[in-house]
Amino acid sequence: MKITMLGTGAAFVDPDRAQSGVLVTLDNGRHYLFDCGAGITRNMVRANVSPADVPFVFLTHLHHDHICDFPLFTITGWMWNRQGSPIVVGPKGTKDFCSRLFEGGAFHTDYEARSHYPARQRNLEAMKPDVRECSPGIAYQDEHATITCDWVEHIPREVSECFGVRMEADGKSVAFSGDTAPCEAMVKLAAGADLLVHECTFPEAFIEHRKKTGVGIFAHTSPTELGIIAKRAGVKALVATHFGHFESTSPVIKNAGKLHFPVELMGPQLMDDVVRDIRKNYAGPLHIAHDLMRVDL
Repeated sequence: MKITMLGTGAAFVDPDRAQSGVLVTLDNGRHYLFDCGAGITRNMVRANVSPADVPFVFLTHLHHDHICDFPLFTITGWMWNRQGSPIVVGPKGTKDFCSRLFEGGAFHTDYEARSHYPARQRNLEAMKPDVRECSPGIAYQDEHATITCDWVEHIPREVSECFGVRMEADGKSVAFSGDTAPCEAMVKLAAGADLLVHECTFPEAFIEHRKKTGVGIFAHTSPTELGIIAKRAGVKALVATHFGHFESTSPVIKNAGKLHFPVELMGPQLMDDVVRDIRKNYAGPLHIAHDLMRVDL
């Protein structure tokens, strides 16, 4: 099993990181995509995987940085001769989201123009996602993998359900947090996993700043909290990801971030603090994610 980190950033457009996306490739070559934020399709191609060859997508929640590349992923797969409908699993609202994209939706003109070509006309199923809204428990199962999920704590459930995920395949287990504050559900999903891929969006000071200012969501997991989760779950290895631009040196991001976090603290040195704080509680193998990083299990 191979895990490729297609995107490791958060909600801002970042010159150094795409938004959320993780690709799991089984030993038999079958692909499973978890989240589809901006830049994911391009990085998938950079990783030598065609979107047409990825038949399954799990959307952990409906924030833009986890879903906004899905139209590009789907249209590219159609143009590149995807066979059949992509399977899309996600929270309540996923069917509505997908129904507003293609035929009769936001990309209807593109759909109509390209569907005049005979090969694409014969393959319209590639533009009709097979959407399955999930609930806690087994979210998807085929002859290769079993995927279970549970609610995690990020935004109010009535706005959007948010899911953490566990995948069992090739005799291995991988857990993905999506976006979440520390919660028991994620500890259970990750119990004994060969790999935990978990958000670590902000250092402690940045989370506290957002709590005080009320400028945005602060229901994220700090590095210290992540170390506790990984230790309690007994995971064999940990990937910290979904970094909220705190290490960026981009003047554009620093200017945009004035209302969002203490920009005077920003810089690459903060990643050393992240590692130090995770290590307060977790001593196992640790990967600090970057785009196109690969982990083999």
